[in-house]
This record gives sequence, C-alpha cells and structure tokens, in this order.
Amino acid sequence: MTGQQKKNEACRRKLARRNTAIVTGFVMLLIISFIISMNTGYTRLSPLDTLRTLLGGGTDRESLILFEFRLPRIIISMLVGAGLALSGCIIQGISKNPLADPGLLGINAGAGLMVILYVMFFGTQSFLSVFTLPFLAFAGAGMTAVLIYTLALKKDEGIAPMGLILTGVAIQAGISALTTLLVVKLDEDKFNFVAAWQAGSIWGSNWRFVMVLLLWLLFLIPYVLYKARVLDVLNMGDDVACSLGAQVEGERRRLLAASVALAASCVAVSGSISFVGLIAPHLARRLVGPRHVILLPACALTGAVLVSAADTVARVIVQPAEIPAGIMVAIIGAPYFLYLLAKSR
Repeated sequence: MTGQQKKNEACRRKLARRNTAIVTGFVMLLIISFIISMNTGYTRLSPLDTLRTLLGGGTDRESLILFEFRLPRIIISMLVGAGLALSGCIIQGISKNPLADPGLLGINAGAGLMVILYVMFFGTQSFLSVFTLPFLAFAGAGMTAVLIYTLALKKDEGIAPMGLILTGVAIQAGISALTTLLVVKLDEDKFNFVAAWQAGSIWGSNWRFVMVLLLWLLFLIPYVLYKARVLDVLNMGDDVACSLGAQVEGERRRLLAASVALAASCVAVSGSISFVGLIAPHLARRLVGPRHVILLPACALTGAVLVSAADTVARVIVQPAEIPAGIMVAIIGAPYFLYLLAKSR
C-alpha cells in the first residue's frame, strides 16, 4: 500500500468514526427527547412517578396519562418525523433538487384531499379509518406525485429541479382550493377535525394508529435503506448512472413510490406537517455528507427529534390549550426555506 493509499484509508476511517459519533449523538438526543416528553404535559408527572408507572407501580390515573395519552403520541411523533424526513431525502435525491419536500410539492395536499373526502362520507369515528386512511392517503399522494412527475419531466432532459418546485406549488394551490371548497360544506364536528388535521395536529394518538404506522414503516424503511447506493448513483446524473448499469427511470419510479408511501402513511395519522422533509435532510447532509448509506439513518433520526421536540413544546407553550405540532415546525421551517431559496437564487 502506497503512502497516498494509507492517507486515503486513514481519512476514510476518521470520517467513519466521525459519522458514527454524529449518529450516536442523534440517538442520544432522541432518547433525551423521549424522556422529557414523558414528563411534560398539562398534568405533571415527575421523573420518579414516570419510572414507577413504567415499572407497573403507578396509580390508575398515572397509568392512564402515560400509557394511553402520552406514550402513543410520543411514539407517533417520532415515527412521523422519521418517515417524513426519509421521504424528503428520497425526493431530493431522485430530483437532484435541494428544495424538494413532500409538503412543498403538494404530495401532502394530495393525501389530505383523500382524508377529507373520507371524513365527509364516513365521519371521524369510524373504526376502519385506522386501516383505510393510510391506503386512501397513499392513493391521493400517489396520483398527485404522478401528475407532478409527468408535468415536470422534460424529454431528453429529465426532471428540471426548479420546474419540479414550480409544478408542485401550482398543483398544491389547485388541491388546496378544492380542499377549501369541500371544507366549507362540512358540519361543525367534521370541520373542527379537518382544521386540526390541516394544521398538523397529531390526532391519531392511540396504540392502533401506532401499530398501523409502524407496520408501514417496517416495510418501507428497510427497502429505502437497501436502495441507498442506488440513490448515490442517481445523484451522479442519468448518463453516469446508465453507464454503471442502473435502470434509471425504473429505479426513480420505485423510489418515488416509496417516498410517496412514507409521506402518505405519516400524513394519515399526523395531519399536514410541512418542512420536515426539507429541514432534516439538509441538517443531516451538512453533518454526515451526501452518502445515502449514512445520510438516510441520520435523516430519520433528525426528523424524529425535530417532530418530537416540536410536539412537546406545542403541548406546553400555551397550557391548557395546545398548538399543533405542524405550526411549531413551520415556525422553524418557513424562514429556513426562504434562506435556502435565496441562497440557491
């Protein structure tokens, strides 16, 4: 091994150790966020009360608060953050557009339209909504993604990054207008539900929704991690990817479907939370670099910490009322998006 090769190997090992330390730091932040969230709320539980309740020694009231209200909501917020962050990372990878995000492109709006149609016809208390909403949201998000992809795709040029953003914004505006027309026809109970959903309130905070969302993510996340190297190849450009033997359009469509499924399943239980798919990939990319083998896990952890922290703050900042987590994320995400937009001109 030559001197240059030894230096390169030493640099790779140093980078691997650094990335491992960063991912470990994210895991620790997630654990800290989880602990703080369990002890935070309108009804105060001390750390000792929480620990005693987790071990089965709490009162009926403490068990009800922790196991039926807080834990499902905390777990869903973390799963939603991880799913939306991965969805955004995939979209940015296949479109080579750092401003892409499932919320900004209208994918969340498409999923939301189907959710609102379901609420109009079947109400908010249907037991089947636990199982049907993710599929309906996926159908709405999928049709929206296909429309955006078709309109943004240029023959012999592929997807134009800024064209993707503009097409997505236009589609989102149209879907939002249609959604508004439908919402004004709802009765008071359905209207209140839809209003909370559109603001990004984590409404599906029970164990049934946890299990359904977990099943979707347990299927989708391993597939996305398996395709990490494919995303690296696609980032090199279509010509290079083809020369390396990648089926560019086929891989791009499959990854887009995975991204849409991740966003739709999360939106179905959390409402419309935007900017997570924009902020988390950018923060993770700055810390661990562009290689998707490490970027995807870092994205998932960043998104989980972001939504979990936002939901915790939203629950306590104006007690006894609550602010939807989507609004807290937007407070951070909107200025950050404007900064990225100005930076990319």
